[in-house]
Amino acid sequence: MKWRKVCCLPERNRFGPLDANNDNINHVTMTVDEYEAIRLIDLEGFTQEECAEQMNVARTTVQGIYSRARKKLAELLVNGKELIIKGGEYRICDNISNGGCGRGCRRHRHGHFNS
Repeated sequence: MKWRKVCCLPERNRFGPLDANNDNINHVTMTVDEYEAIRLIDLEGFTQEECAEQMNVARTTVQGIYSRARKKLAELLVNGKELIIKGGEYRICDNISNGGCGRGCRRHRHGHFNS
């Protein structure tokens, strides 16, 4: 298995409706690598090919990761579910000495790293 390279973990890993009782709310679990694909493609403006290169996987792998992540986002938005980000097949980028892990590196852009 090839691990997916991610820049860093999300600063927050739980999101959901503000008016819901968290004890009774259904949730959707998004993996860290799915989160990274959404971050790179939708926030940073990467193409799927650029995202694949950044995450060190094949473009077809990114297509699958991205498709699953978008479906999960739609499910939680439409059905009012909570999002929990955890797990997945990933490794945190360790290229700190060269200013981060590439063009979309959060550490480089924000000037810090939260783990």
